[in-house]
Amino acid sequence: MRTQHEIEVWGTVLFIDVTSAVDMGAALTKVSDYVNHVDELFSTYKESSVVSQLRRGEIEIDQCSPEVIEVWNLCTFVKDLTQGAFDPWAIAGGFDPSGLVKGWAADRCAEILQHAGAKHIQVNAAGDLALRGGFTNEQPWSIGVVNPDNRLEILQTFNIQDGAIATSGTYERGSHISDPHTGMIAIGAKSATVIGPDGAIADALATALIVDGRDGAVWFTTPELAEYSAWVIDRHKDLAWSIGPATA
Repeated sequence: MRTQHEIEVWGTVLFIDVTSAVDMGAALTKVSDYVNHVDELFSTYKESSVVSQLRRGEIEIDQCSPEVIEVWNLCTFVKDLTQGAFDPWAIAGGFDPSGLVKGWAADRCAEILQHAGAKHIQVNAAGDLALRGGFTNEQPWSIGVVNPDNRLEILQTFNIQDGAIATSGTYERGSHISDPHTGMIAIGAKSATVIGPDGAIADALATALIVDGRDGAVWFTTPELAEYSAWVIDRHKDLAWSIGPATA
């Protein structure tokens, strides 16, 4: 039985496509509860959220729940890996993990659905996707990357059985990504797509590539990113480049 479901959360729509031999009603309710819980933890728009309290200096990270500490540590990891191109602490107002947390949460939504018995899962959090089991056992999920200048045109397609894919760029809110190095709008790339096993890291790397563009290719030569790949559209030229095992 195949079910498609939408949840309005995080200022966008979370789209779920799931196939299971058992009813997914209870699991989808659990996912809805979970993503709203994530909003209460990480929203920078809600004054009562844990991240808002961190930003105001009312609490310290060691006073937070394991979930918040996990995201904080992942942010530190990617900040170091990208030499500061991804830096949630360089944002006006203080720590803002928005460039990582959707991919992180999408993975956990997929885990909830898997534990409930789902076999084929797509969780799409506004361009940050967690994928499990392929579209069928024999057919992988086929994920298209659209032209940032023409949403009706698909420029590249990736076939993924299990893993994550994240795309950052001008799709959702225009040029909203800041360059931590300068504090100005990021101009490294127009669109960046990253494929790999972990949604949080893929999400953050896609954000970082918008900042550093081609200079970020070197990150994918490190052992930590041996399973990751990227496909990037340059900012000022009608050119795309790729690096990594899935795009070689």
